[in-house]
Amino acid sequence: MSTHVLSLLVEDKPGLLTRVAGLFARRGFNIESLAVGVTEVPGLSRITVVVDVDQLPLEQVTKQLNKLVNVIKIVELDPASSVLRDHMLVKVRADNATRSNVIEVVNLFRASIVDYAADALVIEVTGDRGKVEAFLRAVEPFGVKELAQSGQLAIGRGGKSITERVLRG
Repeated sequence: MSTHVLSLLVEDKPGLLTRVAGLFARRGFNIESLAVGVTEVPGLSRITVVVDVDQLPLEQVTKQLNKLVNVIKIVELDPASSVLRDHMLVKVRADNATRSNVIEVVNLFRASIVDYAADALVIEVTGDRGKVEAFLRAVEPFGVKELAQSGQLAIGRGGKSITERVLRG
């Protein structure tokens, strides 16, 4: 099995995300990461799905996804020719004794403090999966109080766009 990153260009319609996720669930595939958001084209959204499956079953799911009326385009992104980023918010214990050490870790990872309290800091970190996981390991000794992580975002490198032909009409 291997990890695959699919980028789906879809019409922004209610229930479509459920149908897309359902196709993976019916085949017994676990979705490792899922991110959905608007695109530069009004009425269209991008769904980024990360799954760990063999190539052949993935091709079958891709064919079924293409049959959904509101799916416009599906692209499997090659990690070597794409930009992949995770985004995480972490609430870390930080009292007077440990705050400077936590800030040192934040600076080392080029993360940002987005909220300050007397006993904790909320830190935002963005990067590839390895960086985000390394950051989490680095702050664990201080005490992680809460964590929120987005699904992986991905976009192909270079000048081409998934919406290119859609924009030309």
